[in-house]
Amino acid sequence: MDDIAVRLDRFRALCADQSFLSNKGLSNEVGLYIFAYNPGAEMTVRHFITGLKEQMNGREGGPRVKVFDLYDILLDICRERRILARIPQMEEQRGQDFMRDQIMRVATPEAYISHMRYDDRRHGDIIILSGVGRVYPYMRSHHILNNIQHVFEDIPVVMFYPGQYSDQSLRLFARFM
Repeated sequence: MDDIAVRLDRFRALCADQSFLSNKGLSNEVGLYIFAYNPGAEMTVRHFITGLKEQMNGREGGPRVKVFDLYDILLDICRERRILARIPQMEEQRGQDFMRDQIMRVATPEAYISHMRYDDRRHGDIIILSGVGRVYPYMRSHHILNNIQHVFEDIPVVMFYPGQYSDQSLRLFARFM
């Protein structure tokens, strides 16, 4: 596996590619991309995403990066449903399994997607999904990917994934060999 800095630099260059920005993949399918990385590089990746957003969004007329942190969205959903403050008590009284089930009942893939919708979409936008590892086990990344493709079919969506991806399966927290 390449050095993370090299791979992140390649991704930064890809963000200026017109084919990528037009969301034209092989056979014109919806552009859903997985950027898998060693979980040990989490802080490097977070720093990169913040810097990329600042860099790209600071350019007039250039690509615009929209970052959706799944963990932040989970917290927002729990606040809106007024359960966030009760979660520690719920876990203590009823256990982790009950708490997880209750959170998953309100934090559905559709609830996440509704928090990601925005009205001022335009050509050149890039959606970045982060926080995949922090939201586990309350949301599984494939549930988001299955539901997001119809909402953002005109915009490339890149999920930064702390684990392994093999074009067939995702393995969260799996280390690169």
